[in-house]
Amino acid sequence: METFWDFFWYLVWIFLFIAYLMVLFQILTDLFRDRELSGWWKAVWVVLLIFVPLITALVYLIARGRGMSERQLTAVKEAKAGTDAYIREVAGSPAEHISAAKKLLDEGTITPEEYERLKVKALS
Repeated sequence: METFWDFFWYLVWIFLFIAYLMVLFQILTDLFRDRELSGWWKAVWVVLLIFVPLITALVYLIARGRGMSERQLTAVKEAKAGTDAYIREVAGSPAEHISAAKKLLDEGTITPEEYERLKVKALS
């Protein structure tokens, strides 16, 4: 790099290239997430993305952008529901927490005051 402006334009081009890659991977992810689109149409979109990438990406975003955001939202909701179910399964019920605290109290590991705090916390 000879001058500051050469370096500046180099950074701009790198930023644009990374933004393009992000859009490309988002489109590919959306293509394979879409259950309504047939395999042939998916293949056509992928081939067009390979041979005419910029125009195809713009057409895809314009033509299928709304559905793209809806599919993304659905995927996020499904992931959140799965995570919440897993957390509930691992965390157990308040009754299990209280019985574990009672066992610790009976063993003398915790004091009655600590047991009461744990019981209140489990029931809240």
